[in-house]
Amino acid sequence: MLNLIFWYILVSLLGLLTFPLAYRLLPALPDRGYALSRALGLLLWGFLFWQAVSLGLARNDLGGLFATWLAFGVFSVWWGTKETGSRPVWGWLKAHWGYTLLVEALFLLAFAGLAFARANAPEALGTEKPMELAFINAVLRSETFPPNDPWLAGYGISYYYFGYVLTGMIAKLTATSGGVAFNLMISLVFGLSAIGAYGILYNLLAVYRKSSAHFQALLGPFFLLIISNLEGFLELVHRRGLGWTFAADGSASGTFWAWLDMKDLSLPPTLPLGWTPERFWWWWRAARVLHDYDLTHAFTEVIDEFPFFSYLLADLHPHVLAMPFGLLSLALAFHLYLGGWQGEINLRWFKLPLAPRGFVVLAVTLGGLAFLNTWDLPVFLALTGLGLILQRVQRLGWNWKRLEELVAFGATLGLAAILLYFPFYISFSSQAGGVLPNIVFATRGTYLWIMFGSLFVPLFLFLWQLRGKITSNLRLGFSLILGLTLGLWLFSLTLGVLLANTPVGQQFITSQGATGILEVLTAATQRRFQFFGGLLTLLLLIGGAAAYLAATRLTVADAALQATDTVSSDQAGPASEEQAGPLLFSLLMILLGGLLVLAPEFVFLRDGFGNRMNTVFKFYYQAWMLWSLAAAFAFVIIFSEARRFWGWLARIVLLLVVGMGLAYPILSLPNRANDFKTQFRTLDAGAYLALYSPDDAAAVEFLREQPFGVVAEAVGGSYSEYARMATHSGLQSVLGWAWHEWQWRGSDQAYAGRENDLRHLYETPSWVDAAEILKRYNVRYVVLGNLERHTYAVNETKFENAVEVFRAGSTVIYLVPDIP
Repeated sequence: MLNLIFWYILVSLLGLLTFPLAYRLLPALPDRGYALSRALGLLLWGFLFWQAVSLGLARNDLGGLFATWLAFGVFSVWWGTKETGSRPVWGWLKAHWGYTLLVEALFLLAFAGLAFARANAPEALGTEKPMELAFINAVLRSETFPPNDPWLAGYGISYYYFGYVLTGMIAKLTATSGGVAFNLMISLVFGLSAIGAYGILYNLLAVYRKSSAHFQALLGPFFLLIISNLEGFLELVHRRGLGWTFAADGSASGTFWAWLDMKDLSLPPTLPLGWTPERFWWWWRAARVLHDYDLTHAFTEVIDEFPFFSYLLADLHPHVLAMPFGLLSLALAFHLYLGGWQGEINLRWFKLPLAPRGFVVLAVTLGGLAFLNTWDLPVFLALTGLGLILQRVQRLGWNWKRLEELVAFGATLGLAAILLYFPFYISFSSQAGGVLPNIVFATRGTYLWIMFGSLFVPLFLFLWQLRGKITSNLRLGFSLILGLTLGLWLFSLTLGVLLANTPVGQQFITSQGATGILEVLTAATQRRFQFFGGLLTLLLLIGGAAAYLAATRLTVADAALQATDTVSSDQAGPASEEQAGPLLFSLLMILLGGLLVLAPEFVFLRDGFGNRMNTVFKFYYQAWMLWSLAAAFAFVIIFSEARRFWGWLARIVLLLVVGMGLAYPILSLPNRANDFKTQFRTLDAGAYLALYSPDDAAAVEFLREQPFGVVAEAVGGSYSEYARMATHSGLQSVLGWAWHEWQWRGSDQAYAGRENDLRHLYETPSWVDAAEILKRYNVRYVVLGNLERHTYAVNETKFENAVEVFRAGSTVIYLVPDIP
């Protein structure tokens, strides 16, 4: 409880220190960046601290943290108030006390609320939680950056680890253990995302209406973090037995469920029927809605997470850690679109149409976002660039110079974002290996609507509602999107043909039960037309958004004038020039989200999985962020402006869809939190070890107090209990989860032979052989517990040459002597 309070106070003070800086940086936003000041402050402080440690100017200790905190705080207050003093900042806070109070209440409720849920199921077990806990503990034990790789002795972490550095910074300052920091960080990210989404929707509505929208803006975090996909509603329908016919012999059949063809839901419900699904971890299925079957009908699992699932599962993964900072980037893009940072940067070959201060804050933020989750950089860089160019098109009209400006701006800002975090890229390697064509997997429209239906409905209604508010160019908009889609399809087919004679291509053709690439392409094309519903949905949504955006070649004033002639009696009149801004920016979010979902229909990034699973996972998650905020904005516009029969019908449909989207969180949260009946609540993600393996837990506590060194322990598969000592102590093991090391590094070159060496270390009777292995990996501690005895045919006699420094039950730790 004390740790939670300390975290809340620290992050709130950081937000307060940052607000003068945000106030001066973001004058175009009605809330002056107040809701985003915590995220902005954490990012800037983290950037300053990480750079100082990486360059050897500070150490990863309390001294370095206090020094950088003080430097950042002094700069923020000085620079934020140096032109006008502190009166405007305090005056704004007094004038907007209701807004600030709501932001503070929302942050506290979201932060403490998720922490309470996590206290009922805190363990870092299963999935990739052990990896994330290992990273946090490694950051806490590392004196310099990059942090030590806890699962590969002699190496630094080769992963986007900035989120774990931010976690470690707060943990060190508040004297929080790695296990508790794990659950407090996921709660903090949830709280920061809640107020970030709230601030973005508030700013959209305040610019649109020229009035406050304190309570309506709560729909921002509601749509982003709570509303879920429709799989939970299907679980409820399935559990009630709807659509099933039960025979006297106990068998059951369901035509609808057979057609739906979703794992678990294709099986009959258990009797007696009820209201709550009873399968173990039934809520997992909601993040596996898409089902990919190849031409031989072999199944490939696809991940399609959405935010509520992420926080329910509570993996502290980069795509989750990056969310508040993605929202910060979105807010900065909106500020730029509204005309913020007017000015010019004169470079040698071209000019950038924004002030230097804007360029710097964008570069630091987008660079930090790449360090948090590299997948996010191109998305929010594109949103920023398109927002700037859309604003210039509205002011100056369209010509090809706008495209030149977009390329120059995007390339320069992207390069600056990477260079600011260059020490990270020096030590970073990846499994990514280019682009591959997605030839055979076409997403069924049914699955796409289950995944995004709770967002599709408000978005499509929004596009319809905009008739008469702003003009559209249907021919140009849909022509551009159709041309892009056909181009992607042609690129995918061409790439498939070019790869056909390579080993990868031949293996793929054989796996499809075909003899040549033409046979595969023919069958795949037939499948695309068979499952055309998903692509049609995307074309209508993206094309509709593009049609409105394409009309911005006209000035907004002219667009509003033309719209006057087409307004119908079931909707409000045309938007003013100022009102059109939030509308067009929302359309830009819809467009970009749609392109993210469209891309993996034809291509995916090559990785160790060999399919589009990871690309769908990351792109769909980013699309949910963009679409959910646009849907929240759409919900408010439709409820407040739709009129007559159309208005009432739209409201009823929206409420029904929202209700369906709430089925998942209502049913899943109690199940995940053990019905909130946990007897001993704790936020320590590692507390389970003392329950299941008290001897090992005692060994971990011992190692935490010892000088840093490499530990030898048993090696086993990923997603298992192996590497437990390194994971919980922050020391480096000779080798942890080998498959994950391969994912992070793209090959086994760094750890080849280590697994066999460890086996030989434990099984050989020869101290000479064992000593050679211990020296090779600079091992300081050898752990011998039940896991080692279960994994290896251990010969313990040779370890008498080492010094036994710890024993608890069956777990022993030997200190390795100096080996000549």
